[in-house]
Amino acid sequence: MKKTLFISAIALLAMVSCNQKQTSPFEWNTSKYDVVDIEVPDLSGISDNGKEVLNLYRFAADEVNDIYWKQYFGDKTSLLENITDSVEKTFVEINYGPWDRQTGKAFVGGYDDRTPGAGFYPADMTAEEFEAYNNPDKNSPYTLIRRAEDGSLQTVWYHEAFAENIEKIANYLNAAADITIKPSVRNYLLSKIEALRTDKYYDSGIAWLDMNDSKMDLVIGPNEAADDQLMGLKRSYEAFVLLKNEARTNELMEFVSRIGDFQNDLPGEEAYKAFQPGAGSNIFSCDALYYAGKANAGVKVIALNLPFDTDVQRDKGTRTILLDNVIKAKYNNIIVPAAQVLLNNEATESLLQEAFYWNIVFREVAHGLGVKETVNGKGSVEKALAGAAPTLEEVKANTAGVLLVCQLQKHFDIHHIFAKKEALTTYFVSLVRSERFGEGSSLGRANIIIYNYLKEAGAFERKVSGKYTLNLEKMEQALSDLTALVLKIQATGDKVAADELEAKYSKMSADTEDDMRNLVIGKVPYDIRFNFKK
Repeated sequence: MKKTLFISAIALLAMVSCNQKQTSPFEWNTSKYDVVDIEVPDLSGISDNGKEVLNLYRFAADEVNDIYWKQYFGDKTSLLENITDSVEKTFVEINYGPWDRQTGKAFVGGYDDRTPGAGFYPADMTAEEFEAYNNPDKNSPYTLIRRAEDGSLQTVWYHEAFAENIEKIANYLNAAADITIKPSVRNYLLSKIEALRTDKYYDSGIAWLDMNDSKMDLVIGPNEAADDQLMGLKRSYEAFVLLKNEARTNELMEFVSRIGDFQNDLPGEEAYKAFQPGAGSNIFSCDALYYAGKANAGVKVIALNLPFDTDVQRDKGTRTILLDNVIKAKYNNIIVPAAQVLLNNEATESLLQEAFYWNIVFREVAHGLGVKETVNGKGSVEKALAGAAPTLEEVKANTAGVLLVCQLQKHFDIHHIFAKKEALTTYFVSLVRSERFGEGSSLGRANIIIYNYLKEAGAFERKVSGKYTLNLEKMEQALSDLTALVLKIQATGDKVAADELEAKYSKMSADTEDDMRNLVIGKVPYDIRFNFKK
């Protein structure tokens, strides 16, 4: 997001705050993130052993938090100990560093703006230097790139760089494996320990997908590469401690058998969607109990689709996890008030929480669809598209996901749940409010690209009042066209086309800047942050 917009938003909030005296210049920054209590869940159906397993999961997640600080920024203590303003310190903790995730700009004195490679690479390393570095380990998602004493590049495996934290995690997971009564849980935990110690995650990915009979779930390890905006390779550590909603999970699982149909429903040429996910895919409905690492940094995810290992996806499948309590919080705290700002009264009648939920379901399903390897010998999509890969993947998931929701009537009778109009209207509100994630993040850029593409296609009209009128037919067609384009770019590994798409569509328009101001005036939160109850 442009610096001028950031400054004007602060000024606007100051105006609408009735000149209330602020004790810290960072009060507005932290207030953008609405505090949501994550309540202690009903554990009446969980055994004492199960409750202790949950405690051990949380202890392990805290170690992941430490690793992520080191990955993304460096020494957390040296940063925080020099900050005397407690509110500024809170904002640092929200962002896991001195850089605003919305803009990439430094807000702590003495620090330069964030580099595209964050803490994964030397700050002065260029993409050209990386390409010239002759070491195959450099392309692993699980290595850091560092400078040797002579200034040359060298690789350091994650399990070596974070050995102390990983051994603590291993101890917690070993203890949980010793007391669990579920063989599948024990197998997963022991497999995950081995993966963390070796940076070989295939077996633990299979074991995790096989662990489908537990009321609890633990996602832990280096998963997404969204923080690596230089090469799009390096994965960030994160952890989620989850409690399964079994009734809704059973409802969602009926969709799993149709994964192949959903792949076929994608637009574009057959060659660009030839990948077939494994038959072991599943969908879980869960309540989030604890986030750590990348998961807890800045914008909070409301759903997951893992593993990202393409071999696991091919051989077994993926697990989509819907984080029900977080979805509900975002809908009530952000989507509903955003709709009041962006839509006229008639259009807001098409806003629906169930549509929001199912849009998220299929956004995550879409992450597992499309292609994972290029069709012309350029290797993986991640490798071929480099730094553009995370943004293009977010575009694909967001556009393909809502398209699949619009096509659900082909496979299921869902008229009683929501209509296509409600799915597209709710999607649009979520899209516009998500542009606030900014040009500094792959998710923010993806939303800006989609908005600008829809605008060019005439999918909406923005009135002088700032209210939108939607052309849903044109919107659906434009979403289809953009999905097909991204699938082609991914399948062919066309880095030039990817860069051109970003260059053309990833800048905020004047209308979007006005929307951002209106959302500030309407006091619509940028996102949420958690207060975890113990």
